[in-house]
Amino acid sequence: MLKVTLLGTGGSGGVPQLGGADGQGDWGDCDPAEPRNRRTRTSCVIEGADGRRLLIDAGPDLRQQLLAARISKVHALVLTHAHADHIMGIDDIRQINRNIGDTLDCYGTKTTLLKAEDRFDYAFRPATPPMFFRPALEPRRVEYDQSFEAAGLEVTVFRQDHGVMDTLGVRVGDFAYSTDVVMIPEESMPQLQGLDTWVVGCFQLRPHKVHANLDQVLEWVARLRPRRTVLTHMGPPMDYQRLRAMLPPGIEAGYDGMVLDVPG
Repeated sequence: MLKVTLLGTGGSGGVPQLGGADGQGDWGDCDPAEPRNRRTRTSCVIEGADGRRLLIDAGPDLRQQLLAARISKVHALVLTHAHADHIMGIDDIRQINRNIGDTLDCYGTKTTLLKAEDRFDYAFRPATPPMFFRPALEPRRVEYDQSFEAAGLEVTVFRQDHGVMDTLGVRVGDFAYSTDVVMIPEESMPQLQGLDTWVVGCFQLRPHKVHANLDQVLEWVARLRPRRTVLTHMGPPMDYQRLRAMLPPGIEAGYDGMVLDVPG
């Protein structure tokens, strides 16, 4: 059994975005009275049967997300790509290093790791245990369609098209995670076959240049037929209750703090 915690389910600006007539936020079409509309930047944790955890992405809300989920330790990190909303929480890894007393393996493509090291060069220097005065990450370069072990889990990564760059999709057992994707290359489709649960990015209802919209996700689901599909990386147009009323069986909107139990 895998335990998957969606730490954040919002786009790069979160929901609400900065702004609004009163300065308290721009909610777009989202109802401020619905707590599941309040979204931090997209990230998740996958926990295996032995209790070790794999963190996917480390966005700028990482500290508050882990506190809210009562998660004090993770044991490896996968970076799907190097956009700011997916790596700007790397500083918060320092406290995780202290909590586990060790460095964290950090998996990503060559391009992603180079960009992360350029912005956070100090996080990839030799570790300073036991106090860990800076984050301590060990870069682990991966290629598309590669399988590897991380945090005790068998992980397979595959290529996704994000419009402006490629991103990593992640599969562990019968669970897959596909954030920041506008098109799934045909060669990656086999990695999404036979899923129990698929968490997939869906930024808005209408077409978008770099993110999937709802019609695209519905087409993918019709082809792949996962038992359960959960939407993430949702923007201000994606009101939780509206989605709940319109989505077909087997597809639902995720929310910050949502926990998914995946057989396997």
